[in-house]
Amino acid sequence: MSVIKKFLPDSGVCVVEFTLPELAANHAKKAAVVGEFNSWNPDENLMKKDKSQHFKCTIELAIGKVYEFRYLVDDTHWINDWDADAYAPTPYKGEYNMVLSCVPPVQN
Repeated sequence: MSVIKKFLPDSGVCVVEFTLPELAANHAKKAAVVGEFNSWNPDENLMKKDKSQHFKCTIELAIGKVYEFRYLVDDTHWINDWDADAYAPTPYKGEYNMVLSCVPPVQN
């Protein structure tokens, strides 16, 4: 799994590429990136399979914000991305959301 960010300060956008490998998705038919940035709507950011059968999705988010997210596969199973910036506990015992920071690193 991976989350790759590209900051575009002139446009105020952080372009984020989410990748969910086929093995992690357990050969799912459908996957989505679901989070605060889309009001947890599983139909808004559907992922598409690439040639290697990994699910991918690219989203433009506002620079300077922090979002919680998870992957939803086949509308039934939640998957976390342990390469996220941090983890946030949910109200559900033992469950965590992933945290994505769109705050650019400090330039020296």
